[in-house]
Amino acid sequence: MTHGRKSKVTRQVRSLPVRHACAAGIDISAKFHVVAVPVHLSAEPVRTYQSFTTDLHRLADWVVALGITTIAMESTGVYWIPLFEILEDRGLEVLLVNARHVKRVPGRKTDVTDAQWLQELHQHGLLHGSFRPANELVALRAYLRHRERLLEYAAGHIQHMQKALMQMNVQLHHVVSDITGATGLAIIRAIIAGQHDPVQLATYRDVRCHASGETVEAALTGHYRCEHVFALRQALELYDSYQAKVKECDKEIEATLEGLPPAEPEPTKPLPPARHKTRQMNEPKFQTREMLFHLLGMDLTQLHGFGPHTALKLIGECGTDMSRWPTVKHFTSWLTLAPGNKISGGHLLSTKTRRSASRPAKVLRLAAVNVGKTSTALGAFYRRLAARVGKAKAVTATARKPPSSFTTRCGTG
Repeated sequence: MTHGRKSKVTRQVRSLPVRHACAAGIDISAKFHVVAVPVHLSAEPVRTYQSFTTDLHRLADWVVALGITTIAMESTGVYWIPLFEILEDRGLEVLLVNARHVKRVPGRKTDVTDAQWLQELHQHGLLHGSFRPANELVALRAYLRHRERLLEYAAGHIQHMQKALMQMNVQLHHVVSDITGATGLAIIRAIIAGQHDPVQLATYRDVRCHASGETVEAALTGHYRCEHVFALRQALELYDSYQAKVKECDKEIEATLEGLPPAEPEPTKPLPPARHKTRQMNEPKFQTREMLFHLLGMDLTQLHGFGPHTALKLIGECGTDMSRWPTVKHFTSWLTLAPGNKISGGHLLSTKTRRSASRPAKVLRLAAVNVGKTSTALGAFYRRLAARVGKAKAVTATARKPPSSFTTRCGTG
C-alpha cells in the first residue's frame, strides 16, 4: 500500500512543468556527498564524492561540465559550507533548503533517493533557498557570531570567579554592581597579588559606590584559603584571555566594515548627535555608529531601543539589501515574528508564532523590551498590549512593528 501511494505521488510530481531543466540535487553528509542530475544530461545521473577538498572540486568540475546552472542541497550541520562556497565561486546558483521542507514521501530512504528527490523537486521549482547574506557580509556575520561565543565563554569564568569569592566569603557582589568593572577587577587582582587586608582592599572603592566604607570593609573580610585564591587566579586569567581574543575579533570586525561599499547615494546630512551617551555592555570599542552611518546612509541608533551594538548585530544577520524580501510582511515572516494562520474546515485553529532560534528576531525582541521602557508611541503600545495579553506576546508584537521611516528608507514598505 505504501509503495502504491509513493508511485502515485511520484507520477503527480512528474506531471508538473519543468522550471529548471539544468538543476541538480545534493545530499550532504559528513563523509561523502551524493549528487543527482537530470537523466538527459548524463549516462550516470547519480554520483558519490568524498568530502575531501579535492573531491569537492571534482564534483564542481563535473556539474559545470554538464551545464548545471542551479543546485539544491540540504542544510546539514556545517558540512554544507565548504561545498556551498566552492560551487558559489564557480558561478552556480546554490539553494540551501531546510531539511524539514523536503521530506520524502513514505517509502525507502537512502542517500541516493534523497539526492534524486531534491533534484526532482528543484527542477519543478518547488524549493526555496534559505537566506544567506552577500559574500562581503558573510565574513562580518561570522566574526560577530564568533565574538558572541567568546563573550559566552568569558561569562562562564565570571561565574567561576564569583564562586571562588563566595567560598572565601568575600561578598564583593554586594558592594559593586559588576565584579568585572574597574573597581571589582582591581580588588580581585589585589587579592590574587596577596593583599587580604580589608582596609587596604577598600581603598580601591570607587567614589560612585553607594555602599559606605565600613560596609565595603565588612564585605571584603574573608577566609582566604590557598585553594580558593588559586581558583580565583585561574578564572581571572581565563577571563582576561577571552577578553584579549574579543579585542582581536573587534579589529577584524572593524577592518571588515571598512572594506564594505558605502551607501549610495551618500547621505547629504551629517551624522546626528547620539541619542545615548553611555555605551552598551560588551560593545565594540571602535566607532561603530559612525561606520554604520557611512555604510547605510542613515543612523539606526536614532530608533528608540537601538544602540550601536544592536544595530551592528542586526546588519550582520540581515545584511543591507532589504529588497531580498518583497514586503515588510515577508521580512517579519522570515524572522518568525508574524502570527501563524492555521485554518481547517473554516475554523481558525491557531495563530501562534512558530518556534525558531532566529538571531535577528532575538535582537529585535531585545530592542522591543528596551523601547517598552521609553515614553514613546511604541513604548505605550508595548505597555498597553502587555497589560492586556502579557509581556511575552507584547514583546513579539512590538518587535514586528517597525517605524515607518525605517521601512521606507530601506525600501521594504
